[in-house]
Amino acid sequence: MTFVVSIDGPAAAGKGTIGRSLATHFSFSYLDTGLLYRAVASKALMTGRDPIEIATQLSEKDLRQSNLRNLEVAKEASRIAIVPEVRIALKIFQEEFSQKGNGAILDGRDIGTVICPDADIKFFILASSTVRAKRRFAELQKSNHSTTFEVVLSEILARDKMDADRTYSPMIKPKDAFVLDTSDLSIIDAVNTAKSLVQRVISEKN
Repeated sequence: MTFVVSIDGPAAAGKGTIGRSLATHFSFSYLDTGLLYRAVASKALMTGRDPIEIATQLSEKDLRQSNLRNLEVAKEASRIAIVPEVRIALKIFQEEFSQKGNGAILDGRDIGTVICPDADIKFFILASSTVRAKRRFAELQKSNHSTTFEVVLSEILARDKMDADRTYSPMIKPKDAFVLDTSDLSIIDAVNTAKSLVQRVISEKN
């Protein structure tokens, strides 16, 4: 049986950093499920095809497109992510990924509630909107993207509302999830805490 770790939370809370660190430490497979929506968005923008059709045919090689991190794709991905039929189609992809190898880590918005409700351990990573906006703003500055902190903060708040308000599969903290607030917690401490909790559950199962 595959040991499954679900990681949920809002944008720029630290899900990806924690997920990748856990995957490296435990030699588990890792999937940033946000890339699925970006891959669908990218192909839709390039081809004009129906995102639902694209989602049903998505493959892992589509996640290696070079433009998945650009802002146009990100904005289109946010729009596509609220379409129930797209989420349903990508649910199958994620469920199949979660059963690969000895361990799988998936991060997103609905992993512990919809995709992997029976995950061996669940995390909900959060941070204040101001802290998350500062992180995202710093990332954009490094990539020489012209914007302001106020714009980034408004985009963070808008995405939070979109994630919480969508009808199908909204972002909700799983009842049985460990909560890590990274507002004032260093990423090293957050990763180490997560590692300890995962190791404890693995030991209990063995």
